[in-house]
Amino acid sequence: METVGIIVGGGPAPGINGTISAATIEAINQGKKVVGIKGGFKPLFDGNLSCAMPLTVDDVSRIHTKGGSILRTSREHAERVKEKFPVLMDTLKKLGIKYLITIGGDGTLFMANWIEREARGDINVVHVPKTIDNDLPLPGGASTFGYETARHWGVEIVKNIMEDARVSARWYFLTIMGRYTGHLALGVGKAAGATLTIIPEEFPEEKISFKKVADILTGAIIKRLSMGRDHGVVIMAEGLSEKFDPEELSHYEQLEKDETGRVRLSEIQLGRIMKNFVKKSLEDMGIKLTIVDKNIGYELRSADPIPYDIEYTRNLGYGAVRYLLRGGTGAMITFEEGHLRPIPFVELIDYRTGKVKIRKVDITSENYEVGRKYMIRLEREDFEGERLKALASVVKMSEKEFREKFFYVTT
Repeated sequence: METVGIIVGGGPAPGINGTISAATIEAINQGKKVVGIKGGFKPLFDGNLSCAMPLTVDDVSRIHTKGGSILRTSREHAERVKEKFPVLMDTLKKLGIKYLITIGGDGTLFMANWIEREARGDINVVHVPKTIDNDLPLPGGASTFGYETARHWGVEIVKNIMEDARVSARWYFLTIMGRYTGHLALGVGKAAGATLTIIPEEFPEEKISFKKVADILTGAIIKRLSMGRDHGVVIMAEGLSEKFDPEELSHYEQLEKDETGRVRLSEIQLGRIMKNFVKKSLEDMGIKLTIVDKNIGYELRSADPIPYDIEYTRNLGYGAVRYLLRGGTGAMITFEEGHLRPIPFVELIDYRTGKVKIRKVDITSENYEVGRKYMIRLEREDFEGERLKALASVVKMSEKEFREKFFYVTT
């Protein structure tokens, strides 16, 4: 009996169990044996054969509505990946895996491509795109699984915080997960109606200063005050931290690294750093108010999936097995306009850098334009006529002084 292996890599995302369930059931229905690799790639690098967990229909038939991952997941240091990769390949061979389904984001996709190339036809590999960051280049703007559930629960959290801000007359600075992109932050901000959302894509420059982001926030608070509003909620994508100078950032935060050696952005208290900058700036202008900072992300990753992601992952799990058993290999399975579509790995890897291509928020799109139109933040038109006069009066500045201090944040 040929063996189908399933492995999960990277951070959790709602819908992992749905993919495992659908893939297992379809593979067994087609006469294959299924094993799940428990603990991600890490035990494979150790040559640990006991990580292979046999899966049956009874094991998986009711897990598709649950968050988390019955196979768990992990990350690994880049140096260890290079050193131990031959051990991983040998372990897969000893486990007798003929077909491999990888579930994960860009890092797991990179591993899937590497395994497929090294296997030279001995193992057929397909990847299922999973990440709440929604940053893999799927066709037609389709979301990666887990994103819609993360956005849903993110909106529920932000709605409650928005009401707390109104009742208690305070501001909240919320940081939402998204290592490279602002898809999740923008999606939550638009749907919840947050005061403003700041994402890394809106800054074309390679590096930005704390001061610019702080002045955008300060300007938004002043604009709200000029409208008679003493509260608000700001959402910032954690990927903004990638835009800051690491040396400048290290003055304010102890930078921790994850298992792959990357800075752990979710541990950076971006909201707290910005809060301190903004409070000082406002106090220098005679304004005192309460600002609370909070990180949102870990609450979303293992949430029970909403029906969208349950249905979506069942499609993907089924499609992954069907693709493999028809002789397919070296592709990521996607779902477009009601049809499953494999995208070859060669189209997903930027071979100039050797890394997986990342889908960023298109700030020239109507999707971003709509989000921006409903934000309260300083725009160019605010620096004219009565608008400028009202803003300057809040901080007791002349119109010229206000323009000189804040106009640059609109560029």
